[in-house]
Amino acid sequence: MIAIVDYGAGNLQSVRKALSYIGADSCIAATREQMETADAVILPGVGAFGHAMARLRESGLYDAVREAALSKKPFLGICLGLQMLFEESEESPGVRGLSVLEGTVRRFPADMGLKVPQIGWNAISPKPDCPLFAGVPDEAYVYFVHSYYLCAKHAENVAAASQYGVSFHAAAEDRARKLYATQFHPEKSGEVGLQILKNFAAMQKEG
Repeated sequence: MIAIVDYGAGNLQSVRKALSYIGADSCIAATREQMETADAVILPGVGAFGHAMARLRESGLYDAVREAALSKKPFLGICLGLQMLFEESEESPGVRGLSVLEGTVRRFPADMGLKVPQIGWNAISPKPDCPLFAGVPDEAYVYFVHSYYLCAKHAENVAAASQYGVSFHAAAEDRARKLYATQFHPEKSGEVGLQILKNFAAMQKEG
């Protein structure tokens, strides 16, 4: 069972629908108990960084989410859910993220000659040995909606990269903890996204 965290700032149903399509059982989790009894956890997110962090605290799930991300239970952050795993974002100065991984989230430069936010399909270059991207070719296209991008502090935490005016980190990992996150939306990324979700769901069965 995969718990999809409901803290009031995530697109839950599209993620659940995609999981159902690939045959993975899931539940909407609004309590610590639901997260603790699940085999894996997904943290979705839409909207502004500061608002999402405030909603996470108000929901009473901040500590439970952080503990889940630091455990060896499979964990997947999606879009804003990736950004929240890091320390801070230029979108909301002074607001601390979950600080599970080291790095910052920056805004795309206004002078790069491209529309911000980036909305649409873009190619990614995943690490060849990353379990989350098993069966996903280099330069596969996935669906993004974001104005801010990850700059991870440590290379070992970068699971995939992309380019939109600047090079940016499109996915993150802490492989020892089975912790993964994507800036793009796998649930909206067609067959490539479904393969990524299948890979994540399969981690529940690993020892």
